[in-house]
Amino acid sequence: MTSPLPPRPFAHTAALALSAAAVLALTGCASVGVGIGVPILPGVSLGVGVGSGGNVNVGVGTGIGPVGVGVGVNQHGQVGAGVGVGASVPVGGARVGAGVGTGTVIHDPRQSRSAATPAPRPAAGEQS
Repeated sequence: MTSPLPPRPFAHTAALALSAAAVLALTGCASVGVGIGVPILPGVSLGVGVGSGGNVNVGVGTGIGPVGVGVGVNQHGQVGAGVGVGASVPVGGARVGAGVGTGTVIHDPRQSRSAATPAPRPAAGEQS
């Protein structure tokens, strides 16, 4: 059976780049990761990856040509944003490739809780 949609190599390349960017964004800039991207809508891909630190990451992103951008979340609830570039080649009925990227954690629930919880104040008349 053939697909009703024409092949979109740039979508696959962007998905792979996004996966790599999400992995790097959520595990630190000096890490290596492996990921896969699956196109879910035209121009939008879902990426899943594992970084060298053992973090599993899920991200959503988009890309044009070999450049991908996106956001993702890991199993600790950290949300990261990243950008990457990748390349892929056809292997059988799929595309296999690699990408590199960089990113940053834009929300860490563990840091938010500690910053949002002020130290208790002594009651009136108590000495601190």
